[in-house]
Parts: sequence; C-alpha cells; structure tokens
Amino acid sequence: MSMIEIADSSEVSRATLYNHFRDKESVIAALCESECARMIAIAQNASNATDALELLSIQISTDPALSNMRIHDPAALTRGLAAAQSLLWGNVCDALAVITGSQVVADLAMRWLIGQALHPLTAQDSRLHAELLISRANI
Repeated sequence: MSMIEIADSSEVSRATLYNHFRDKESVIAALCESECARMIAIAQNASNATDALELLSIQISTDPALSNMRIHDPAALTRGLAAAQSLLWGNVCDALAVITGSQVVADLAMRWLIGQALHPLTAQDSRLHAELLISRANI
C-alpha cells in the first residue's frame, strides 16, 4: 500500500498525511505504537490472565488492518513482527508479565500472540489456547 492509498483510505489529504509522516514506515510505526497501547489497556482491564490472553488473541485474530496487511503487504507485516526486540514489544511483554505473574509465561504468550498476526485463530480456539497457557503455567 502506498502513501497515496493510505491517504485515500484514511480519508485525509495527502498533504496532511505527509505533514505528520515522512513515509509508509512512519505510518506503520505510529499505528503499531497506538495499537500496542490499546492492547495493553485491554489486557490490564481483563478480570484475569486467561481472559486477558483470550481478549488479546481475539483482537489480533479479527483485526481488519492485520488482515489487510496479510493480503496486500505481507513483507511489511513480517518485518514488523520480526522486530521482537523493539520497545513496543517490550512494553506489551512487560504488561503481560505483570498480568500473568511470570516473565516466562509472558514471553511464551507474546510469541503465541505474534503468530496470530500471520495465522489468526477462531474465538473458540483463542479461549482454549489461553486457558491452556495459563493452566500449564500454574502447574
């Protein structure tokens, strides 16, 4: 997707888009920052760790922007997902460590969630997997 297509689909002028972002990667970075903050808030507002993972899984698996990127710009999506050492991933992982009570579970959950950006789950599978992750962590 080009900057022109981003402007058109966002219903903003090209000049406005270029005033805020220098290139497509800047747009993607800003979107990722916003989405990571939103995901952290969703997880923090869940009633327990299983619900948090389920909600995050459903959000990722049903996200229309990720679906669009899987179809139209898989290279950019893959680059973003491969940046596992980024500050954004670190922030999400830190929040998951607090929610799950374990850095190991948080690391595993992050890898599980990142995989869903490429291979989405059904809502039913999201719940099942979340329950399994948390139940195995509490052995």
